[in-house]
Amino acid sequence: MLRTLYTLLLYLLTPVILARLLWRSRRSPAYARRWRERFGLISGLVPDACDDGKQTEGRVIWVHAVSVGETLAAAPLVRALQKKYPHARMVITTTTPTGSEQVRKLFGSSVHHVYAPYDLPDVLTRFLSRIKPSVLIIMETELWPNLIYKCHQLGVPVVVANARLSEKSAAGYKKISWLARPMLERISLVAGQTAADGRRFTDLGLDKTKLTVTGNIKFDLQLDQQLRDKAALLKSKWQGDGRDKKGRQVWLAASTHRGEDEQVLDAFSKVVQVLPDVLLVLVPRHPERFSEVGKLCVDRGFNLVRRSEGNSITPATQILLGDSMGELLSFCGACDLAFIGGSLVPVGGHNLIEPAAWGVPVLAGPHLFNFGEVATKLGEAGGMKICENAEQLATTVILLLESPNEYQRMADAARTVAESNRGALDKLTNCLAQLLY
Repeated sequence: MLRTLYTLLLYLLTPVILARLLWRSRRSPAYARRWRERFGLISGLVPDACDDGKQTEGRVIWVHAVSVGETLAAAPLVRALQKKYPHARMVITTTTPTGSEQVRKLFGSSVHHVYAPYDLPDVLTRFLSRIKPSVLIIMETELWPNLIYKCHQLGVPVVVANARLSEKSAAGYKKISWLARPMLERISLVAGQTAADGRRFTDLGLDKTKLTVTGNIKFDLQLDQQLRDKAALLKSKWQGDGRDKKGRQVWLAASTHRGEDEQVLDAFSKVVQVLPDVLLVLVPRHPERFSEVGKLCVDRGFNLVRRSEGNSITPATQILLGDSMGELLSFCGACDLAFIGGSLVPVGGHNLIEPAAWGVPVLAGPHLFNFGEVATKLGEAGGMKICENAEQLATTVILLLESPNEYQRMADAARTVAESNRGALDKLTNCLAQLLY
């Protein structure tokens, strides 16, 4: 009955949801496309299986990742599943165009991408009848009551992989426990990043027998040779020659949000007063803000080059605007120092592991509730420093770029944390094997 009320409310809100897509399409036109998929109207998705005696032949593994961050987190898992089950078909859903583009760049035609269906019974019936998944793997935390109910009804196991649940999110679910508890009771497995994440799930109603703590698969990031070569090439182009002929130092500010870019630029203004050759690579989190942030840089009087325009970095260039997609990981490998956004504003932070994996010292603001345990590991090891505001950020950047010994100590600590916490991927795939056979 309560889920029926939720469904009715969602139907009533559908026009508002569509209006929001149109509004977002003003800055990102892709939001106005492929609406049919969001209503489960898909075709040509899964060809008929051919029988060659394989147990997973014809099976469909459905992985749901919300946007870019979850898609990147899913990448090692998807590749592991493709290797382990070469005859299964992979379907990846996202909710954003940037997530869709990331899927295309990472996997090409080896997977089938569609937009995730809305959580409406008739939409889900159409979608599920078409793809006939053998399992649904939800990355991190993207729980929808009707989706989980429909999968349970059809006998499709639902796995929440690399699951995280902050105290703030748990408190939100607790307020709608009448909806959250039945949903969690129908989930087959929650593979939590940490024991604390797992405890929050069980406190909300998840059966403890359905919980396993695997760790964070983002630590299982693979820096292949092609990626390393790209990062090395970028670094060479960005460094050029500084005034002392040793090459410019590069500071990356990644995944920044509105209200945060201003603080980064305030800090950069102070940095260049002491270290005038430093190049800032500024990458806003959302593509629809690229032009806005570019204008902000120019209005502040900085010499700006846009990555999308392909212009060379010259000695006069002060800021490179990272207005491209799918390159952030290589940017992490090409910089000397990385600030991770979503942390000077109360967003909760973004992926701290990527720069650490390259052996790059990590800087962040105080708002890191989305990456609490990773932040603790990096902080305790000395691979990350917390900066409360623009002034502290500027002071820390100057200190590290002027202190080779302290810089190297942080760099080594960050790499050690990244390398010593691998292994979650193997644990997760072993858990999934029990559901796929």
